[in-house]
Amino acid sequence: MGSSSDENDKPISLYGTSSPSQQPLLSKPPHLDDSPPPPLPPPPSYYDRRRESDASQYLQISYNYGPRPFKDLPFLILFLVFVLSTFGFGIFAVFHRNANYSNLSSFVYDSNSTSCVEHKNQLSSSSNWVFFFFSSSSPVLKDLIWTLVITLVLSLPICLLFLLALKRYTKHIVYASLPFFILIPIFFNVYWFVACTLSSSCSDAFPLVYRILVLIFVFLVNGVIVWIFVANWHRIELTVSIIGVASNALLKNLGLFFVLPFLSLCLIVYYAPIVVFLVFARSNGKIVARESSGEYSCDWKEDGWVPAYYALAILTMLWSAAAMVEAQVFVISGTIAQWYFTKEDSAPRRSTRSSLRHAFGPSSGTICLSGLLIFVVRVVRSIVDTARQGDISGFVSLALRCCVNALLSAIDFLNKFTINFAAITGEAYCLSARMTFELLKRNLLSAVFVETISTRLLAGIAFVVSAIYAIATWAILKGVSDVGSDSYFVAALAWLLLILVLWYFVHVLDNVVDTVYVCYAIDRDRGEVYKQEVHEVYVYLPISRNHGSSPITGV
Repeated sequence: MGSSSDENDKPISLYGTSSPSQQPLLSKPPHLDDSPPPPLPPPPSYYDRRRESDASQYLQISYNYGPRPFKDLPFLILFLVFVLSTFGFGIFAVFHRNANYSNLSSFVYDSNSTSCVEHKNQLSSSSNWVFFFFSSSSPVLKDLIWTLVITLVLSLPICLLFLLALKRYTKHIVYASLPFFILIPIFFNVYWFVACTLSSSCSDAFPLVYRILVLIFVFLVNGVIVWIFVANWHRIELTVSIIGVASNALLKNLGLFFVLPFLSLCLIVYYAPIVVFLVFARSNGKIVARESSGEYSCDWKEDGWVPAYYALAILTMLWSAAAMVEAQVFVISGTIAQWYFTKEDSAPRRSTRSSLRHAFGPSSGTICLSGLLIFVVRVVRSIVDTARQGDISGFVSLALRCCVNALLSAIDFLNKFTINFAAITGEAYCLSARMTFELLKRNLLSAVFVETISTRLLAGIAFVVSAIYAIATWAILKGVSDVGSDSYFVAALAWLLLILVLWYFVHVLDNVVDTVYVCYAIDRDRGEVYKQEVHEVYVYLPISRNHGSSPITGV
């Protein structure tokens, strides 16, 4: 796990000119006379051996620039089995399809042969809807398409400008956006109430009592938001500094802005044949006669393997999506870590490319395992939430739900910084999880709380920016188009598209915050300072006193 960077990249050491990892752990004093040697000390206890082992192991944590061996290979093999099975059976479904599936409406029951036969004179009109859709396109559809395309094109420069503004004017943007967190919901709440009251159709469908209840509920939600800001006001300044550090780190690695959307595009391209396979899988079967109340009709009967293939393909798609999310986090972490562990007057070369090579090479099994855990946690949590909304009740059910939620929270706790650490060191998933926990424990840092309010603030700023964009879109549509009241619908979809893009940007910035936090913990553990501006900010994060004493420092 040691770094192979050259000696000129050595950071400032808090312990002098030499790194603590260069000091001998054991020393043997020379015997200058012929006196008998002193008695041997008692053998070290298990705790002493463990502490010595931990000290020699963890003081070497740094970015692994050297060759990395493959880790967690069984999970990579299992993932490939799922993918190859999905594509293999999908190709079989394409070539084994029944051409009569699209002509099901042309088949009628023949009492003479007691089977379904094709009626030649009956024409199928199943494809007429496509022509009808395109021939009846309205101005609203054209304006909607153009608005969404323009929004998608403008989303990248909006994100870049957003990032530049966050780096240079972080404090101004945060404090200027805070009032809008309250004013925009109040504006939409009052505007909706007045517009619905003046509209006869809306007021008839939504009585005054219910409108007043919704109005009061939204005001109560705004009051909760105000209380949250007041209760956390002392952390706003620290949050501003953390956002500024993360924005600077992301600006130093702008290649991520092109690599991450490219990975998302690759996932879409990868999904395309699977969707085609799912469509053709339905046409694997035969037309059979069914009797109901003495009447016979022709229905489609799928082959027995088709439902199993649907389950396999959907599981593969969900696992692939979770693995791609973890791969993107891995690439972000590896790229930012290389920037962090580089001197200020030099820039890392091909950092994003090497992170991609590690993510889809030696650490691909680790990413598959992490994605599988995330996927399983989400599925189990959705099942638990569904069971909570059902009729299942009783003490046993409540205890089971509590145990499951505790287990899922433990997995989330374990997984929070594991993939960041694996990207830095190249270690396997389980070892990365254990080493991350021990690293943060030794340095009295919390594995749960980095500064979660920064994520909420960024999401709120993204909401404000997208809302302003939606209002501007609505004003432009009202001025240059005659869509009428449909302009609200078009502006709402433009707002939805832009806020999804901005929230993805916030997700990237949030992972940068986590990565810098792990790098800061490694610096603190080694007694070194690679990025002075990071230490000046992260040193004010709250210290966790719940871990007990550290086996190295004894604190």
